[in-house]
Amino acid sequence: MKLHWSPKSPYVRKVMMVAHETGLVERLELVRSVALMTQPNPTLMNDNPLSKIPTLVLESGQALFDSAVICEYLDSLHSGPRLFPESGDARWQALRRHALGDGLLDVLILWRNERERAPPQQSPVLLAAFELKTHRTLALLEHEADVLASTAFGIGHIAIGCALGYCSFRFPNLPWGATHPRLAGWLGMFEQRPAALKTAPHDDL
Repeated sequence: MKLHWSPKSPYVRKVMMVAHETGLVERLELVRSVALMTQPNPTLMNDNPLSKIPTLVLESGQALFDSAVICEYLDSLHSGPRLFPESGDARWQALRRHALGDGLLDVLILWRNERERAPPQQSPVLLAAFELKTHRTLALLEHEADVLASTAFGIGHIAIGCALGYCSFRFPNLPWGATHPRLAGWLGMFEQRPAALKTAPHDDL
């Protein structure tokens, strides 16, 4: 299978963590793909008309996107414990955490994009909204940190961990760990998992 990939994308990191956790990483051919909002990638668009990563091209030639779909597909290919619970409250809680982690990532990426605009072009209203949403989400996660630590590891943990990792990577001057100690402690344990260590975000190329 071919995966359009970038070491800086938190959504790609989520997929790669699932691949490592499920033992499927060796089945992936990683294709370095640049996906910029303002510059569609013609090669990538051959597989995904939205020009977004991650995009997974199956052996049949069919392409899957986005990260949530790819993660659940990979989880269907192995015989070990499922990262997506099959039914019941465990499934709904995992999907809720998955959506919360992805939603936090969406906010952080939009916030970063707005901050990188020239100051005269920045919207104070948008910046304030992104900051408020981030802090409110961090407060909720701080409240739920003990539950995260005590429940079976799954896709919700991966999504939240990748979002928090991106926050630390792209917002180093946002000292959220000092005001959310239980959440910071949970992230410290998360980042020690072999799959997290192998997919840590970094700038390269």
